Parts: sequence; structure tokens; C-alpha cells
Amino acid sequence: MTEKSYSYNRLIKKERKTPLSAESALRGDIKGFKRLLPFLGPAFIASVAYLDPGNFATNITAGSQYGYLLLWVIAVSNLMAVLIQTLSAKLGIATGKNLPEVARERFSKPVSIGLWIQSELVIIATDLAEFIGAALGLYLLFGIPMLPAALITAVGSFAILELQRRGFRALEAGIASMIMIVVLAFTFQVIMAKPDIGAVVTGIFTPNFQGVDSILLAAGILGATVMPHAIYLHSSLTQNRIVGNNYAEKKQIFKLELMDIIIAMVIAGAVNMAMVITSAALFFKNGLVVEDLETAFHQFGQLAGPSFAISFGLGLLIAGLSSSSVGTMAGDVVMQGFIKKRINLYLRRAITTIPPLVIIILGIDATKALVMSQVILSFGIAFALIPLIIFTSNKNIMGELVNHRITSIVGWIIAAIVVSLNLFLIVEMLF
Repeated sequence: MTEKSYSYNRLIKKERKTPLSAESALRGDIKGFKRLLPFLGPAFIASVAYLDPGNFATNITAGSQYGYLLLWVIAVSNLMAVLIQTLSAKLGIATGKNLPEVARERFSKPVSIGLWIQSELVIIATDLAEFIGAALGLYLLFGIPMLPAALITAVGSFAILELQRRGFRALEAGIASMIMIVVLAFTFQVIMAKPDIGAVVTGIFTPNFQGVDSILLAAGILGATVMPHAIYLHSSLTQNRIVGNNYAEKKQIFKLELMDIIIAMVIAGAVNMAMVITSAALFFKNGLVVEDLETAFHQFGQLAGPSFAISFGLGLLIAGLSSSSVGTMAGDVVMQGFIKKRINLYLRRAITTIPPLVIIILGIDATKALVMSQVILSFGIAFALIPLIIFTSNKNIMGELVNHRITSIVGWIIAAIVVSLNLFLIVEMLF
């Protein structure tokens, strides 16, 4: 079913004021940070996927069980994310097409359909985490029962999608504002938690595991950090936003978008580390193993005061609401790209509310559902990452923006690590 979907790219085609300042930036008429401003936005939208409630579940669990041990996993995952999102953005800039569109052109129809089906399953898992997380945030902050909280979450997610009607700049500003709320919440928490700085530094720079369970949790962190739907989405966010007319312009656009990616990914990585740090500083230090977000909320309140707990619940709520809209946008991209179909974003949002509502009605533990959703996400990374590396390493597709040899090698190393971790997860889950 096709219709007037308010997709990101359609908004860009409607809203043509920004490219004027972008053209000035490309010519060098604008200097300093102002030159970067027209290019900020796409990576911030993609980075929301790295701050969804699934991250809360895996990071709080990691910090309470292993202290600062797995901070290095977040650091490495974030470095991987920088490269992956860079390749995705570059594909959109070089080709004017998103990753699913290029895949449809290069792969057979059955393969494209298969990739579409698995990507939709991944996005369903994503929506599950985001929706339940936001509902849980409402429940924790205001005592609203989970089912009414889920319905309120649905209304809130529709309201965020409505920002798209006002243009892509309004959407980017709205998402960026929500990210800053989450950043401020966790900055406050880190300050209040008073972590062991030496242990933090050691955790970041000393790779280590403690048994099989820590490896499983590390795979969950990877799945929560390197998000497959963000790979699909980012190529769409850059494909028509600012169009280069020649190689020189495309190269300049790519360099400026790279700064957008670095800033957004550093912020996302810092927030993820903050979750582990606060959990380690308060739970692990006091011998508490916390695997449930509701328990975490109440324990934060007891150990660090009500304001700490409120900031945690607020961060969870805002992260869930903002990431829910990004998941819906990604669903629109993969359907349009892989099979040339598009349904109304509001209808898609309504459909994707059904699985989390069913889980809430059945009384399934919300935190366990969040953690399992992250494991499912880790399975989908390879299906997005491998085609991305193949395409960005092909000069016929990328032209002069083709990957350098070392970039492709690093990309394949990352893909090998991801696939290996996924196989390990499958074996552990089965046996």
C-alpha cells in the first residue's frame, strides 16, 4: 500500500531553505563552527538508536554484576559504531540511495525479500525495547500501571512523529533536545554516584572477561550499541539531505558529516558508559546484583536519594519515546528500499505497538524482554553490516568515495567479530 508517507527524504525535498546555507558552507563562505551547522542532524537521529531502553537494561546489569569490568566493551562498540555509521552515511552521500535500495539493485529478488523480512523482525525487537522502556519510565515516575502507561507512550510516539510534518530541521531539533535531556540526567547521576575514577579508567582501557556470562552480556551490549536499523537509517538520512553535484562537493559533504557522526557517537558512548559507571558505583560496590530496571529505580532512590531515581526514570522515559520514532522511520526505509512498498508511518507505529502491548498484558517481565530484544538485535547486525562493507568497497558504486583498503579491512574485522559473537550466542542459547 502506497500513500503520502511523511518520510525523512520527502521532508527534505519539501524543505529547501537549509541547502542554501549548506552551499555557502561548501564554498567556504562560512567559517568555523557555523560551517558545520548545516550538516549537523543525521547522526544525532541515528544515535538515538544507541540510547534506547535496551541499553539501560544491559548496562545496568553489566555494572551491577561486573562493576567497571565491561566498560571497554562499550568503548570498543562505540568505535565500531563510528566506522559503521560513517560507511552508512558515505553510501547515501556517494550514491543518493540508501542501503536497502542499493541492496535491492545488487541482489536477487528473493535475497532482497529475505533481507527485508529479517530487518523488519529486528525493528520489531527494537520497537519492543523502546515501547516497553518508555512505558516503564512512566510507571516508575508516576505510578501509572503498565497498560495505561503503554497507551500514553503510544500517544507520545505519535506526537514525535508529528514533528516530521514541520520539516526535517524541526525533527532533528526535537530529537537533539531529547538526547540532551538524557545526557543531563546521566551527567547528574555520575556526579552523585562518585565513582572510582581509577577503576573507570582501568575498565575502559583493559579488555577482560569473567566467565561465559560476562561474554554473553558483552554480546548483549554490542547488540544494544551497534544497532542494525541505525545502519539502514543513516544512509537514508544523508542520501538527499544535501546533494553534491560532483566529487569535490561530495567529499566535502562527507568530511562535514563525519564531524556530525563523531560528535553524536561520542555523546552516545558517554551516556552508555555513564549507565555502567553509576550501576557499578552504587550496586556493585554494595554487593547488589540488579537485573531489573524497576529494582534499579528503587535501589537508586534508597542509595542516592529520590532525585537520583527520578533522573534515572526520566532518562528511561525520554530515551524510549525518542527512539520509538527512529525505529518507525527505519521501518519505512527498509520497506521502501527492499521491496518498493511504503505504508503510512502512523499505521506502522500503530501496528508495532501490538507486540509490546501483548507482552505487558501477559505480564512478562519488562526487563527480561528488553535484554532478549538486544540479543535478537545482535543477530541482525551482520545482515546490515556485510552488505554495507561490500557496497562501500565497490568503486563502481561509490566512485571516488570508495573505501580505502585499510577501511575495508577494519570493516571486515568488525564483521567477523560480530558474526563470531552471534554464533557464540546461538550455541549458548541452544545448549
